[in-house]
Amino acid sequence: MEFLGYTNFAFVVFLVSFHSLSACSQSESEDHEFNYDEETRRGPSRWGTLKPEWRTCSDGRKQSPIDIGTVQVNSELGELQRNYTSAQAILRNRTEDVAVVWSGDAGNITINGTTYRVVNCHWHSPSEHTINGTRFPLEIHVVHLGPQNKTAVVGILYRYGMPDCFIRSIFLPILSLGMGDQNLGPINPESIGFPGSSYYRYNGSLTTPPCSENVIWTVFQQPMTVAPFQIEALQAVLPPQNRNNSRPTQPLNNRTVLFRPRRSIFT
Repeated sequence: MEFLGYTNFAFVVFLVSFHSLSACSQSESEDHEFNYDEETRRGPSRWGTLKPEWRTCSDGRKQSPIDIGTVQVNSELGELQRNYTSAQAILRNRTEDVAVVWSGDAGNITINGTTYRVVNCHWHSPSEHTINGTRFPLEIHVVHLGPQNKTAVVGILYRYGMPDCFIRSIFLPILSLGMGDQNLGPINPESIGFPGSSYYRYNGSLTTPPCSENVIWTVFQQPMTVAPFQIEALQAVLPPQNRNNSRPTQPLNNRTVLFRPRRSIFT
């Protein structure tokens, strides 16, 4: 299929605008447990007070996201070991984000000898992690679960540029996404695109309630590119209070951020 962003851009803009108005009218009366709008008193600064089981959002010492600044180079870190495969997936509007959720076994990653199976990916705009204070237009989180419900998340940042191929492949389902799930058929997580081999690694948390800690984060250094209208489509189907769905960066609290540099072809 020829890329819609070029062949029928006006139609795409119309659809995005239509769904933006539709989502707005639907969401005004809906009651959400948390959101990203501080004026509603359910924004990020209050998450830890909304439920007892969410106290870690306020009291935790290893919270995410963070600003990635000073790092410790660790050349012993290997490339991220990915073993993905195609599996059935659905597209879901989770109110706080748009997510691709795998219903079958779509493979896994391995970190320090532990295997984590992929369960979903979702987007935050603007980005949640920042690099030396710079915030990017978009960030994808690829969420994996391991033994004892341990969590490992892979983050990829996006800068404005050419349209993202993975978002392009599910663009029409995004445009027509309501509150019901949409079947996407088999999706291979590898089609997300994982840029380069350099990444940052640190111990953090989930970035939404309950903000559980001891999450292994891998954030790729090299950003990918995304077109503005693709971000607008991801935002348009969400309630107004969640269209800018990025949690502010959290204190590092003496944590170490490791950096895995790109290996030279001559070494």
